[in-house]
Amino acid sequence: MKKIMFNDKYRLTQAVLEGRKTQTRRILNPTMLFERLNTYEGWTKESIADWKESCKDRLYKAEGEELKEMLDYALEHSLYKVGENVAIAQRYIDLADNDEFYRLCGIHGMPLECIKFEKGWTNKMFVKADLMPHRIRITDIRAERLQDISEEDCLAEGIVDFESRINKAHFYSITDESATYGTAQKPYSLLIDKIAGKGTWKRNPYVFVYEFGLI
Repeated sequence: MKKIMFNDKYRLTQAVLEGRKTQTRRILNPTMLFERLNTYEGWTKESIADWKESCKDRLYKAEGEELKEMLDYALEHSLYKVGENVAIAQRYIDLADNDEFYRLCGIHGMPLECIKFEKGWTNKMFVKADLMPHRIRITDIRAERLQDISEEDCLAEGIVDFESRINKAHFYSITDESATYGTAQKPYSLLIDKIAGKGTWKRNPYVFVYEFGLI
């Protein structure tokens, strides 16, 4: 089983567990569309960078049928597939009171006395997918430009929706304790820059859009 990580600093894992977040966008790496290099042996850093830039240039200049073929290929080779169950990565320390976690540890031969000494105790990059008690099922996948995201999809990405008690107007924020804005897209644009790197929203890359449900 594969695992998937959501950002904890901005409470996205919690948004998934609460059922508020049902989409995630992952940047499409243009190099996946072209011949993969088995080795960079003998290549200079400049030549590797040039090859990667060439892949990016070809994707973003493609139109019509050529672009459709590229995106169809990307979807066919995406990391996650429709119908696939994927484990939600959480640090072992955050699951210390979860009975299902301990049950899975027993099933998969993970001695409880050793849990605290595993790298996954404090870093979810190293947790074992089979030990994760919470999972999602991928229900749909598509590829699109990042800025094509709709207001509705921003909410599906976990953006918080506040309703004013005074005039019933809606305001939106990254978390329930952060600044609010008049559209859901604004906090989402700030969020993706925090998660994927400054300038990501402005670059408007192609992304995989994974829709999922908590199981």
